[in-house]
This record gives sequence, C-alpha cells and structure tokens, in this order.
Amino acid sequence: MRAARLIKMVLLLQARPSMTGPELAQELEVSERTVARDVLSLSEAGVPVYADRGRSGGYRLIGGYRTRLTGLGRSEAEALFLSGVPSALREMGLADAASAARLKVSAALLPELRDAATGAAQRFHLDAPAWYQEPRTPALLPAVAGAVWDDRRITARYLRKDTEVERQLEPYGLVLKAGVWYLAARAQGDFRVYRVDRFTAVEVPDGGEDGGEDGAEGPTGGGGRFIRDEAFDLPAFWAERAAQFARSLLREEVVVRLSAHGVRRLPHVTERAAAEEAIDAARSGDGPDAQGRLTVRLAVESVEVAYAQLLGLGPEGEVLHPPALRERFATAARRTAALYA
Repeated sequence: MRAARLIKMVLLLQARPSMTGPELAQELEVSERTVARDVLSLSEAGVPVYADRGRSGGYRLIGGYRTRLTGLGRSEAEALFLSGVPSALREMGLADAASAARLKVSAALLPELRDAATGAAQRFHLDAPAWYQEPRTPALLPAVAGAVWDDRRITARYLRKDTEVERQLEPYGLVLKAGVWYLAARAQGDFRVYRVDRFTAVEVPDGGEDGGEDGAEGPTGGGGRFIRDEAFDLPAFWAERAAQFARSLLREEVVVRLSAHGVRRLPHVTERAAAEEAIDAARSGDGPDAQGRLTVRLAVESVEVAYAQLLGLGPEGEVLHPPALRERFATAARRTAALYA
C-alpha cells in the first residue's frame, strides 16, 4: 500500500511543476505528516524530491527526473483521456486502475500536452444511463468483469423468466446499454447475451495460475482460463445482436397514411429503423397520393404499442389497418374532440 502511494506521489510531481503538502495530502488521502515522511523516504531512495520552504513553497522534482512518451500528439493524447467512462469503470471495480493509468500517462507527456486530460474532460462527457432511470450497479458486476478481464470461465446462476438456471460460461465482453449491463459469453460453443442484473450467483474457479487443481491443462486452457477466439469482435457482435433483437420485437404490421409532417415525425415516435424502412419502401413504391400523403406499412411490436406510439402523430397520421386499431383511434379522436368542444 505504501509503495503504491510513493509511486503515485512521484507521478503527481512529474505531472506538475510543484505541489504543496496539503495538495499532496488531499490527492493521496493521507495526512501532511505522512506526506513529509514519504518525501523523506523517496529522498533516501535516491528520488530527487526538493522541498521549497515558505508560504508559496511545496515539493518538486529536480534534475529532469521524468519519463516521456515520444511521438504522442495532442489529438492522440486527448482521445486517450476520452477512452474511459468513469461511471462504468467504477461499477466494474476498475476506477483505481484507470486513475493510475491516466496519471502515469499525464506524468509522461511532454509539458505542452499536460492539459490534454483537462481539455478533453471539459469538452466531452458520456452519461450512459437513460433518462428517468435510477442507475443500479449489479452486485455481481465486479466478479463478472474480473473474469472477463482475466479470461476465466464462470459458473453462473441466471434468472430466466420465473426459473433459475445454471450455465458454464466463457465471458468474452461487457456492454453497457442505456444504463444496463450485458455480458457477451460463449456457452456450449455458441455466443449469447446475458443481462448481468439477472445473475443470482457467479463462481469463478480458482485453479492456480498455470493449471487446474492438479496443475493440468483443461480442454480450453489452464487455471480455469479459456482460450479466446481471436476472431471474436465485440462491437460487431453487439451491433448484430442488437439489430436482431430490435427486429424480433416487431411482430405485427399496421398501415398508416401520413402527411408530410407525419413522415418527418414517424421516426421520432416509433422504432426509428422500422419507420425509415417503411418510409423508404413507400416512396419507392406508389409514392405520395394526390393530397401529398404517404401510405406506409409499418412493422410494430404489437397493436397496443402501436396505439401508444402513433397517438404522438395526432392529425398528421391516419391508421388504415387493422380495423380494430383504426376504430380505437376514431374513438380516441371523438373523445378528444368532445373535451375541446
């Protein structure tokens, strides 16, 4: 623990020209007396830490004691500091590691690039959770993340509808989608997606660093580890599965006649990809009618969902099919007209 603190102190002093005792104490989460003792220890170990006395004094490194990353430009440095999502790193238990990594890079950058971290953080921020949802970190996420990072197989108990099942998984990657964590894992040779908040138990076998309990290699790697399929591409896999999932939800079809404004509004009130596909198909088919209205065949999740979504079009959309949905909109229109009579 103390060794890590001493290293962090050196990196802090490399990243800044000078730091006061209170500043170091705050960064290191220790007392100023501990800072003074640590500085003395560093000096005895040969690290050239110099203490300036007086009101504006502080600690600094002398003699050019620093390392530099050569060939790293400003845009590259800024992109590097944008690569982490702080809330996600905290939830996976990697916040300390990420902080140390950023600190090391900051300390090694050329002086003219030292503001890259601050500049990037003040210009871009990713807020992953969706609106009106309180983000909840799955209790087992750190264990799953550790297995993903270390390529270790896990035995997981998982809620599927009202039943609990047990699966042997090879965890390949984690995805944070609108505040919900998903695990991409291989089970029985197939890649599948699991919601992490549905795991009720996760066991990570501990077979040592080089082998199983008896030191022997397993069929897919030793020490509870598995051998990753190098062809697996997490972003591509997720994009494909997300598209499949969205399409799988759209099981029914409705026919809607839209005004020009309704055409523009449709992607904002229904599933965007389905709306755009329906509009493109209608335009390449019969096109707008004499009144400039476009009739589209729209894939929807259900009639109930379509009713809730298409209400957002108001008079800019007229439901033609199915008849039951058209009658429901007609009834809603009469009731609305009565309210404003």
